[in-house]
Amino acid sequence: MTCSVAQCLDVVGEWWSLLIVRDAFLGVTRFDDFQARLGISRNILTQRLNHLVDNDVLKRVAYCDHPPRSEYRLTAKGRDLWHVVMAMRQWGDRWAAPGGPPVQTKHTACGHVITAVLVCSHCGETLDARAVTAIPGPGASEDGFDRTPLARSGT
Repeated sequence: MTCSVAQCLDVVGEWWSLLIVRDAFLGVTRFDDFQARLGISRNILTQRLNHLVDNDVLKRVAYCDHPPRSEYRLTAKGRDLWHVVMAMRQWGDRWAAPGGPPVQTKHTACGHVITAVLVCSHCGETLDARAVTAIPGPGASEDGFDRTPLARSGT
């Protein structure tokens, strides 16, 4: 499927994978710490960490030779998921956290708690779903917009 959303979900769309990435953003790097924070079984955690390493979201970095131990650190590809995690956190804060946000994000430079906002890279205007239109990109397939209003409009 030539869909960037589907490709992203193939890598991090499974429940535990995105929670591992979330915890990596919080500074968790060691297997035992991931396991304790998430309450995940060792075999499932091993599978998910291997999947994230195989897909270059995390890298394994040895920190002990005897016994062999590794940390898991975000790669550039993994750090690019920050906006995804922030968007999901903000959605959860709004729709699923009746007691308020369990975690807030503070801008290191100015010290203020932030809300991530999507803006136009050209004019700086704040964006939402009503302010944009999908158009075929250079990687689009011929049938990529079948059964959508875009296909019916002939664009």
